[in-house]
Amino acid sequence: MPGDWRTDRIGTALRGENPTVLRRLTSGFAAIGDVQFLPGYSVLLVDEPDVQRLSDLPKAKRLSFLSDMDQLGEAVERACRRLDPAFRRINLEILGNTDPFLHAHVWPRFEWEPADVVGAPVWLYPRDRWSNKQFRLGPQHDVLREAIGSELDQVRAAV
Repeated sequence: MPGDWRTDRIGTALRGENPTVLRRLTSGFAAIGDVQFLPGYSVLLVDEPDVQRLSDLPKAKRLSFLSDMDQLGEAVERACRRLDPAFRRINLEILGNTDPFLHAHVWPRFEWEPADVVGAPVWLYPRDRWSNKQFRLGPQHDVLREAIGSELDQVRAAV
């Protein structure tokens, strides 16, 4: 459906209609992931819908995108460390294999993850984690959303 934020994440973010957006950043939008089997999963969306890869951006905007990715990563790390003592680390990824627009994944990792995936890329989690209703973004994630947004405000203020 046209205008659905799931099929037009950047366009709806630009119009203020994407409910996953946490903050407007210099080069794009910090958004919480619509699946939360690893609580705090977030995404940085570039603010130009036609940009498909990092190398499509002019050098200054490319560096700005990477800086925004770093800031979002730090904010997710701070929030997850505060909310879950089993927090381990952050994984940052720019893949671009599925969605045709530049975006970066920010994955928190935890000690409580299953042993067979805790040291592996998130993409090796069973496919049902991605579609299970139990892990869909919802009101139960409001505290997490607020924590990441607040930490992001603090990280950006310190730059």
